Amino acid sequence: MNATRYNLLTIFLHWITALAVVGLFALGLWMDGLGYYDAWYQKAPHIHRSIGLLLAGLIILRLIWRQVTTLPAPLDNHKPWERLSAKATHWLLYGLLLLIFVSGYLISTAKGKPIEVFNWFSVPSLISGVDNLEDLSGEIHELAAFSVIGLTLLHAAAALKHHFIDRDRTLLRMFGK
Repeated sequence: MNATRYNLLTIFLHWITALAVVGLFALGLWMDGLGYYDAWYQKAPHIHRSIGLLLAGLIILRLIWRQVTTLPAPLDNHKPWERLSAKATHWLLYGLLLLIFVSGYLISTAKGKPIEVFNWFSVPSLISGVDNLEDLSGEIHELAAFSVIGLTLLHAAAALKHHFIDRDRTLLRMFGK
């Protein structure tokens, strides 16, 4: 049996993920312009890494939740190509986010040091001493981050198209209506 709307946990996970992704992207862009003597040169990456690792855990929870909960079926007016592109976009977003998490982890631990998550706990370095690991991971991290933002904009545009042009309930369902 299919649900007709998203449950509150699914909605919460969606919007907190969206907020964190956009916030981390903006923080990453801002950090890139910081100079060595800037007061935020050490603080901003610490915040970025900490939120990124917490988001990684949230995405894993979200993927598990997708498997154990009933998601609403697509609306009857959704065309087959819309259904396929929505599914592909969602899974591509998840895949790119996982790539961002792995590459970010490798950037941060390439020198063998653990990642301190808000000084609550440490995530150890598992791979270090590999030539150019930090640089290669940084390139992948940046490319994947821009790709996620591009797909997020496409995702938002599709939701707005459904709301304003098709006048269906696609967007409203992600607000619990």
